[in-house]
Amino acid sequence: MEIDMDVNTHRFEGTQQIVYHNNSPDTINRVFYHLYFNAFQPGSMMDVRSRSIEDPDKRIGTRISKLSPDLYGYHKIDLLKQDGKKLKFRINGTVMEVSLARPILPGAKSTFTMEFNSQVPLQIRRSGWKNAEGIEFSMAQWYPKMAEYDEDGWHPDPYIAREFYPVWGNYDVTINIDSTYVLGGTGTLQNATSVGHGYCKASQVKRPNSKKLSWHFTAKNVHDFVWAADPDYKHVTYQMKDGPLLHFLYQSKDTLTKHWKDFPERCAKGFAYLSEHFGKYPFPQYSVIQGGDGGMEYPMATLITGRRKPGSLFGVTMHEAAHSWYQMLLSSNESRYPWLDEGFTNYAGNEAYNKVMFPKGKGDPHKGSFISYTDLARSGKEEPMSTHADHYHTNFAYGKASYSKGELFLVQMKYIVGEETFNKGMKRYFREWSFKHPDPSDFVRIMEKESGMVLDWYLQYWMNSTKTIDYGVKGIKGTSKESTIVLERIGLMPMPVEMVVEFENGKSETYYIPMGLMNGSKEGEFTELSPWAWVNTIYEVPLKKGADDIKKVYLNFERNVADINPENNSMELDHSYEYYFMR
Repeated sequence: MEIDMDVNTHRFEGTQQIVYHNNSPDTINRVFYHLYFNAFQPGSMMDVRSRSIEDPDKRIGTRISKLSPDLYGYHKIDLLKQDGKKLKFRINGTVMEVSLARPILPGAKSTFTMEFNSQVPLQIRRSGWKNAEGIEFSMAQWYPKMAEYDEDGWHPDPYIAREFYPVWGNYDVTINIDSTYVLGGTGTLQNATSVGHGYCKASQVKRPNSKKLSWHFTAKNVHDFVWAADPDYKHVTYQMKDGPLLHFLYQSKDTLTKHWKDFPERCAKGFAYLSEHFGKYPFPQYSVIQGGDGGMEYPMATLITGRRKPGSLFGVTMHEAAHSWYQMLLSSNESRYPWLDEGFTNYAGNEAYNKVMFPKGKGDPHKGSFISYTDLARSGKEEPMSTHADHYHTNFAYGKASYSKGELFLVQMKYIVGEETFNKGMKRYFREWSFKHPDPSDFVRIMEKESGMVLDWYLQYWMNSTKTIDYGVKGIKGTSKESTIVLERIGLMPMPVEMVVEFENGKSETYYIPMGLMNGSKEGEFTELSPWAWVNTIYEVPLKKGADDIKKVYLNFERNVADINPENNSMELDHSYEYYFMR
């Protein structure tokens, strides 16, 4: 692509050439494009949804409905050809349907050329000009983009502000813009000496004396391209050892961005942790750019708001950086499975944050998600995680399911298969599915291969239902020589159970009860008991110890299992009684 930007009118003219490879076994007779900027017009689906949902995103609210023609966004397609033949197309909001001049056969390719002009909207959601912190251009979802075609067909989802499902490709992008602007974004800058601005040594700069500069970026094996521009950007780099070159672009004259000065080294530590534990980052660079309206991930880059305290600045960056693994490399359909993207990212980002901020192991990286999920489960607003991102009834349910419940999917998976097996599985998932489009079953199959267990039950309960986990210690019965601990499954979702028995002599013993559907068990330092069949609500554990010898019994679910009622997870014996009550 090549565009020519008018910074005064916030408009640009562009040309685009796409060489499209049909890697499917199907003959393709039509294609779809996303026209994201069309969402920022009064009456658009994003506008209507923002004004009708019961808990609207405050960043959007009614703002789109109030945009005047010079402030809203649009893409206008002036000409579109396939292999030199002019094409007919139909635009419906943010989606353009194109009838092909000739079918694209399986294994064949076709070249699409386009001339278009666009108006950048006033910044409202992710993309736009003049965001709340004064960044002039946050250019995300900024060009007519081919939709994804996979085994389920086309995915031309209208843009209503949530998730995306993009196409892999190699990008070659040139942006012609006023010479006072500094740019950062996806890919590697090919002409650093021509544009200067901190991308090379001052002595190497060969900038032409012109009103505009041409910024030429290339990127291979990515599925999107983002950039941002501002006259006041300060550009700092940090070269990681055995890692990417990190770029930081922010407004240094803004006193509220003072914490960016000491940020690069901490960010590098976070990147190193992610590469070590989840697979080596394969791209040559990554850019952390002040822009947008919060935090949003893109290939080799993120746009984040910059007026933050150190913990917040690092936290949002680790989340967006972790998306480089879970979406930029393991590119799931985040519209259909937002939790497979956001939940996995939450897990990895929180692990990295906790390690760097608390190197001695303080803090609980997943505590917040346990609390958030419990709120969701008790709210009466929960919907299955299999719900399409755009079709959640509330932002509340979407957010807590996708981020928090999605994160707990991994926390509990680690509990089910064991930490060592889980860590091996995460790296194997990275090795086998990077640069592909995995779905939830693909991930579960990886964990099944590593653990030797059957795990489809876990995916179906956690993703396709809103059934909850609730186990309790129902009671203890017995004599002075032997006793039986009675456990109860109260919730409708089964799980394997770890139980700890503390004795009066100060010793304790851990018992592990695999769940029957697993057809396997994990390794650990515990006494393994017979499987608990999911149809049984009661499970009895006989002990060769008298009831008088037992001090306390508790289920070892803390930080591992999202049991929604932890109050019944333990029982402490009162030995003033001659017998023991059952709950």
